[in-house]
Amino acid sequence: MTAACLEHSLSPERHRALMLIADAQREIRQAYLGGFMGQLVSGVLWLVTAAVATWGSPRGAILLVVFGGMLIFPLTRLGLAAIGHRVAITPGNPLNGLAMQVAFTLPLSLPVVGAAALFRLDWFFPAFMIVLGAHYLPFVFLYGMRLFGVLCALLVSAGLGLALYAPPSFAGGAWVTAGLLLAFAFAGRWLALRDARPPS
Repeated sequence: MTAACLEHSLSPERHRALMLIADAQREIRQAYLGGFMGQLVSGVLWLVTAAVATWGSPRGAILLVVFGGMLIFPLTRLGLAAIGHRVAITPGNPLNGLAMQVAFTLPLSLPVVGAAALFRLDWFFPAFMIVLGAHYLPFVFLYGMRLFGVLCALLVSAGLGLALYAPPSFAGGAWVTAGLLLAFAFAGRWLALRDARPPS
């Protein structure tokens, strides 16, 4: 069935619901600039963590990424305010609940990362990459951006590859994660700004 036939076969109520979802995704996308500031803050955190893991201590790096991660959301809001971008999401946006649920998936997965690190310390960052990638998968629907699916696939694949096939390196996964998050931050910003342009 073609997209046009599918659209005509939908009831008016179902069609309005689909349009509501698309509008809600667009609002989230514009409010957070395609995830730009959140991923930028995360990328900088992972960059500093990678430096600590390389030239400092594993314990310091682990504490930094775990407890520093708790500050990502407030720093994201602060960063958006600093560049003059107002986060405006209507209270009735049906994706508000999903955003809150997604936010809790990562901290709830940290015991799995800890268990992997207790078995083998070099697996801390690869395991973190896998749960971080899984955390980004619902962003595909939340933002209406397939870009997050690509980020999810790259983080999970890289985490598995580093854990199973790469030479032992505690800091390697942190450097890879920092690079991916920073690159995708600017990719998401570009897509969100393109989406916001009026049609020519």
